[in-house]
Amino acid sequence: MRITDLMIKDIMIMDLKATTKDEAINELIESLSKSGRINDPKLFKEAIYNREAQSSTGIGGGIAMPHAKTKAVNEPTVVFAKSKAGIDYDAIDDAPAHVFFMIAAPEGAGNTHLRTLAALSKLLIDTEFIEQLMNTTTPDEVTALFDKKQQEAEEEKQKKEAAKAAKAEKAKQDNKAKEEAKPASTDEKAAQANTADEPFVIAVTACPTGIAHTFMAEDALIKKAKEMGVSIRVETNGAEGAKNVLTEDEIRRAKGVIIAAGKKVDLARFNGKPVLQRPVADGIRKPEELITKAVNGDAPILQAEGGSSDSSSSDEKASFGSTLYKNLMNGISHMLPFVVGGGILLAISFLVEQAAGSDSPIFQLLQTIGGGDGAFHFLIPILAGFIAMSIGDRSALMPGMVGGLMAVNANAGFLGGLAAGFLAGYVILALRRAFKYLPSALDGLKSIMLYPVFGLLITGTIMYYILSPIFSSLNTSLINVLNNLGTGNMVLLGFILAAMMAIDMGGPFNKAAYTFSIGVFTSSGNENGLMMAAVMAGGMVPPLAIALATTFFKNKFTEQERKSGLTNYVLGLSFITEGAIPFAAADPLRVLTSCVIGSGIAGGLTQLWAINLPAPHGGVFVAALANHAILFMLAVIIGAIVSGLILGVWKKPVEEKLS
Repeated sequence: MRITDLMIKDIMIMDLKATTKDEAINELIESLSKSGRINDPKLFKEAIYNREAQSSTGIGGGIAMPHAKTKAVNEPTVVFAKSKAGIDYDAIDDAPAHVFFMIAAPEGAGNTHLRTLAALSKLLIDTEFIEQLMNTTTPDEVTALFDKKQQEAEEEKQKKEAAKAAKAEKAKQDNKAKEEAKPASTDEKAAQANTADEPFVIAVTACPTGIAHTFMAEDALIKKAKEMGVSIRVETNGAEGAKNVLTEDEIRRAKGVIIAAGKKVDLARFNGKPVLQRPVADGIRKPEELITKAVNGDAPILQAEGGSSDSSSSDEKASFGSTLYKNLMNGISHMLPFVVGGGILLAISFLVEQAAGSDSPIFQLLQTIGGGDGAFHFLIPILAGFIAMSIGDRSALMPGMVGGLMAVNANAGFLGGLAAGFLAGYVILALRRAFKYLPSALDGLKSIMLYPVFGLLITGTIMYYILSPIFSSLNTSLINVLNNLGTGNMVLLGFILAAMMAIDMGGPFNKAAYTFSIGVFTSSGNENGLMMAAVMAGGMVPPLAIALATTFFKNKFTEQERKSGLTNYVLGLSFITEGAIPFAAADPLRVLTSCVIGSGIAGGLTQLWAINLPAPHGGVFVAALANHAILFMLAVIIGAIVSGLILGVWKKPVEEKLS
């Protein structure tokens, strides 16, 4: 497949009208949508912005490559566009973008198009080629230029393969001759030693979608290494998986390792090597700097402790807030399966209790598996353990989990668990620094004895004497405050928690509200499900509101949006808030504002009517467990109608908005 097979002349934009990044993305998507190559412009735009959130696809040098791989794409396509004036695209070099390639890749398709897109990415490293593209005036000139360039690349590849084959044959003949000749002279051995001492570095490139930046970074590193007289091997972690995988021998011989990545990469295999971790964009724009540092070993020595170690992109320190959120979300994401699995079984057990009584063996079995002796017993230890692991790697997992268990036993609640997780993680980091100057002969003992023993001792001691008592008192006070709140305050709290469920639909506000309610739920007993009722109602409203708006305000939505809206009935009833995300991404002001209002109203009503829902997940399927099941569903319906009406009235007719 040639690159021009993916580039449709009719949808090229030779003079972009856009003046901002968002306008440019909209204009490119609109052109793509008209060709029928995508089936859901909103979903595709959401995927584009999800990629932009990882790092800007304005790669510098006047180029922007917004790209996404999603089910919204029918056929792999590249939309070419130019802007004479240039557009501020948040590029890594802060320069305006003049040349645009919007790449649309389908899910579940063959890999031929991915290899073609990789070839496109490598061409864009050539500054002379970009200048030639800027001088084109018609789509025919663009395709002719790409065809010529790809033909040259293919011929060059054939020459290299022929030269490689000839070199291999010569080496074979040389080896045969050496076997027949006398041993190498001293001068020959010195020459061989000099060859072996030539600088050799290795690299891994990866970007979140594995379509463009991965291969651009690979090509930039290889070209620059050739100019510098450095031998390099680059492994790519693209959409097709890992290619050119580094061997153990190559890792052993390398003077340094370059990780130019925007997603997690397995680092454990590089244990003991100087490893330079940078964003994938640096691999494209700063290859000489990276190669120089790798050759000189100017990078931290990786100390991987058993198992795999991950990199998410950079040596550069992230902000305190983003680091805190990452660590917290690692704990919550690992805790949620216990919440959902245990919660659903508990919900079923309550149904069994209503039908067969508390003496039923099935009720007792489900309570044991899902409740305090089963899945729910692990909530806080798992939360604490994986927060600690996110901070201090695997050595922190055990002291974090034990600290979380101590919080449970001391009735310190989820707040105590959070404290235990962060404590254990930073204790391990402190121990690494403290043990840094121990004799190298003791390195093997660090991960198997020193970190576990001292990490557990220090974490456990601080939890026992300081944090557990503090958070136990705080947790007890919090529960007492909640139990003694007047109706007005409970309504306000319910409104706030439910509104948080809709602010970012699965993001940090959503997770904070849900985790708070889980903490109250597990700390005060299953009989106290007041907060759970509020957050579940708040989480059900957004998708239901979208479904209602697309049903009753048809002229405000495209046909594809109306079809997608129907699925939100099911998602909303199932307490899957994320069903509203594509609509929120496409029209955040109207969708989020309307959903926050409706969710808040639903949550406030659950507290006004003192609705208790003793199940942490399930939506309509566990509504029967509420003490006022009909009122709970009424609160959800009222909230969804309010949100749906606001959105439907506020939104512009489809003819007036961009697809």
